[in-house]
Amino acid sequence: MTDIVDWVAVDWGTSNLRAWGIATDGAVAFSRNSPKGMGKLTREDYSAALSELLDGVASTRAGAIDVLVCGMAGARQGWLEAPYLEAPTDLRHLLAGAVQPAMPNTRFAVSILPGVCQKNGADNVMRGEETQLLGLASLRPGYTGVVCMPGTHSKWAQLNGTRIDHFATAMTGELFEILSTHSVLRHSLNGNLDGPGRAEGFAAGAEAGLERPQELLGQLFQVRAGSLLSGRAPDWCAGFLSGLLIGTEIGSNRHLIGAEPVPLIGSAALCALYADVLAKTGATGIPVDATDVVLAGLKAARSAIV
Repeated sequence: MTDIVDWVAVDWGTSNLRAWGIATDGAVAFSRNSPKGMGKLTREDYSAALSELLDGVASTRAGAIDVLVCGMAGARQGWLEAPYLEAPTDLRHLLAGAVQPAMPNTRFAVSILPGVCQKNGADNVMRGEETQLLGLASLRPGYTGVVCMPGTHSKWAQLNGTRIDHFATAMTGELFEILSTHSVLRHSLNGNLDGPGRAEGFAAGAEAGLERPQELLGQLFQVRAGSLLSGRAPDWCAGFLSGLLIGTEIGSNRHLIGAEPVPLIGSAALCALYADVLAKTGATGIPVDATDVVLAGLKAARSAIV
């Protein structure tokens, strides 16, 4: 079966590859997924992985099918490095920084969007999130304020319309994974981690992180001590560790939170946890569908050439 589209939008992550065929009216004609994320590919594998995913796709136009890619395909270790734009910057300039990798399959004309970096003593990088932020700006014109993007490496970005002024990264998700599997805390996390005690542990950890974010290093050991001295079960310990890390992240960024609800871009489950902790500070977190914003961002970026 042939899918006929105007162009193709692609989000190339570390673990997965996602593509959407976009019709002439802007509607999504198809959605396809592949497990061939950046982490599973060599540089020579990218063109074949994309061609395989887009097998059977045809264009409404003469010539090659435009494929616009965001995410890790543009990383230094990806397909072809797309140099960062430097913040502060207007995200409408993303397309101007795109690079075009060689594509043996001439049916496709590929452009890879750049990420955004920050220098001057506050070195930071993002790749993929900038397209989501442009999408959020497209879906919520004129929004000014902080945006939280929970994940393995959470981002806190100050957005002013389509302009990103500055941003910070918190390695919250990765820390949870490392601490729970490779540190002494793993001995307190053997068993059912999703039992009824997890919510209680999460609430206790979140409160500790929010109130004393500067004490994170000391408070982490309470996971181990709690199981040894107070009989804390693995589900409570897992909840406490998760809540402590998220609470510390949010507590460290409270100065960025204004009166407006904070958009949360990420998985539904993770955004729900962040919204819960934000509520403890008196703020409101509003989950935003990550697929919706990445698609809106790719469309907004491409509109600069259509």
